[in-house]
Amino acid sequence: MNNQIDASIPVLTEVIKPEELLTPPAKAVAATDNAGIDGTAQPAYETATNHYPGKTEEDWQALEQSLRENVLRQVLTRIDFVLEHRIRDNLADVLQIAVANLSTEIRSGLHKTLEEVITRAVTQEITKAKSPK
Repeated sequence: MNNQIDASIPVLTEVIKPEELLTPPAKAVAATDNAGIDGTAQPAYETATNHYPGKTEEDWQALEQSLRENVLRQVLTRIDFVLEHRIRDNLADVLQIAVANLSTEIRSGLHKTLEEVITRAVTQEITKAKSPK
């Protein structure tokens, strides 16, 4: 894979600055009625907004919107780049085939035309040579 392309994709710490987030507490809410495969109760964790005091729902929505926009912009940029190269490569192949076919048709038409012109010229010359002066 092209390292130059991969270097342009930011890592998560470039999108969300580490100082914006606090370390989430290891506290889990009591087990819920969700049972695991072995029948034991699985812990249900508090929502992400409770792990980060001082962050309001609006802050989380703004962060989510910002993340969505950044990811979408990066994906679209990457898609544009990949599509451009694929279209260019495919178009080059199609044009090369079209030019090869066109040159074959032109060559064939030219051969046929030259053959007809030469045959007509030779026939006229033979007719002139046979006719008395």
